[in-house]
Amino acid sequence: MDFVNSPTRYLFFTGKGGVGKTSLACATAVSLADRGEHVLLVSTDPASNLDDVFGVRLSNTPTPVPGAPGLEAVNVDPEAAAKAYRDRVVGPYRGVLPADAIAHMEEQLSGSCTVEIAAFDEFTGLLTNNAIARKYGHIIFDTAPTGHTLRLLSLPAAWTGFLQTNTQGSSCLGPLSGLNSQRERYEATVRALADKQQTTFVLVARAEPSALREADRTSHELGALGMSNQRLVVNGVFTPTSAGDEIADAMGARTLQALEAIPDGIASLPRTLIPLKRRNLIGLEAIRAMLRDECVGTIPDVFSDEPSDAMNMPPLIDLIDQIEAAGHGAVMTMGKGGVGKTTIAAAIAVELARRGHEVHLTTTDPAAHISAAIGASLPNLTVDRIDPVAETKAYRDGVLRASAKELDAAGLALLEEDLRSPCTEEVAVFRAFSRILNEAKRRFVVIDTAPTGHTLLLLDATGSYHREMMRQMSKLRPAESTHTDAQGHLSVEGVSTPMMKLQDRSYTKVIIVTLAENTPVLEASRLQDDLRRAHIEPYAWVINSSLSATATADPLLLARARGEHAMIEDVRTKRATRTFIVPWQAEPPVGAASLHHLIGAAAS
Repeated sequence: MDFVNSPTRYLFFTGKGGVGKTSLACATAVSLADRGEHVLLVSTDPASNLDDVFGVRLSNTPTPVPGAPGLEAVNVDPEAAAKAYRDRVVGPYRGVLPADAIAHMEEQLSGSCTVEIAAFDEFTGLLTNNAIARKYGHIIFDTAPTGHTLRLLSLPAAWTGFLQTNTQGSSCLGPLSGLNSQRERYEATVRALADKQQTTFVLVARAEPSALREADRTSHELGALGMSNQRLVVNGVFTPTSAGDEIADAMGARTLQALEAIPDGIASLPRTLIPLKRRNLIGLEAIRAMLRDECVGTIPDVFSDEPSDAMNMPPLIDLIDQIEAAGHGAVMTMGKGGVGKTTIAAAIAVELARRGHEVHLTTTDPAAHISAAIGASLPNLTVDRIDPVAETKAYRDGVLRASAKELDAAGLALLEEDLRSPCTEEVAVFRAFSRILNEAKRRFVVIDTAPTGHTLLLLDATGSYHREMMRQMSKLRPAESTHTDAQGHLSVEGVSTPMMKLQDRSYTKVIIVTLAENTPVLEASRLQDDLRRAHIEPYAWVINSSLSATATADPLLLARARGEHAMIEDVRTKRATRTFIVPWQAEPPVGAASLHHLIGAAAS
């Protein structure tokens, strides 16, 4: 771990969701603080769980971590940052412009693009603030899942270019004068990120093909941005402690195969392997033990001795029976990155198609590994993805074609410039999502969503569209056909928007996928809270890859299985209305035959 022994000033931990970025970032921060360094640990992840790891309430101002002198931590809350950003942009116009104009400005600034740039403003401030530079010797970033991270890191260059070429009026983020004032700070951020003497990028992965492919893609895209000081950490490496256990032997063999097939792009990077631990890393002492193996045995295991109900919980095939009963409809798998949403979505789609139903399986995830999960093509099953690049190009070309007869050359040039803003991709992907959701009127549509942050951005776009549609239609319809509920939400008879389809459980069944671990369960619970605020009630939870639902006798895996018991009970009794369980599979769940085994595999 030479990046810990001789660290640069800035350390970024990035990778596929669920690979252990937060644990590694926390362990590195604590290790440096224990040496007497002054360290600031920052999460830019919309789904941050630093609070859970350290057991302390964090905010957007540095908070000391109890038990680790010299270490302070910050959560960059995107929603809070966006609200502050909106207040800064809209504030000067309050009392000057009419109320409806103010409301229109606020609506324009309610989208995901505003959240993105507001969080970025907070991020750049940490890198360029002189007071912070004087106080802390090291700043460690626990970044969001890869898609968010790459967008965040590419914004400095993207928006610098945008500001240099777009000098008129306003953008989707408000008056350009507000952005232009930050240009020097953006440029300083770009320089710091590309400086090998200042910044190290730690690519975190599991010994799994998908996680390693994601690390390889991240490495390539960071390199293209001039950020080449990179290290690879493979976390959770498992070695069987006794031969003859089917689950342990399969897990060990799969680990070795993944390590032997590391993609060429990251194979030459300095590499660290972190062994799989007996328990989840929650609490300061467990975090300290992560980088000091000799301490692991001194940390007592905190497990429930109560027997788990995992062996008696219904398998995935029971959930598919319930989905099939409707004859058609939409199914959305949602949850923290790395919990197996793609596998569960593929298994549901394959089984419905096997039973003779017409099924469309698609993904909104930029990582898009869904075709690999299916393998060969199958009757009744259409598999594709919502490609953000292709959808954005099609949307941009369509808008320009439609406007060609109405605008002169200067107007078209200004429109084309505006369509190059980051918001355009969100709108284009939303249009594709809405189109596919509409297909569920006549067949099954199974949608594998992106990691939680992306999913919520998508739903935010859906909600904005719904509110605007209801406002416009209410002006055109008779007053008696327009209704407002207790929360002030408009509805118009005969009008159905994508948000209404998501809220209708007879039309859309949202399946939350999690692992029987503390962080994924907490994240899934927060996702459920966010969905409920949007009046979307999850249909069921699926606990995936459960060791408790297997017959393993390996000591380390048994310890981890015992650690699942409390989480399974928590989900079953407190969080989910329906709970289904999928055992960890000795055979990788790839291809129709393996997926069929997965859905009906009763715990044994």
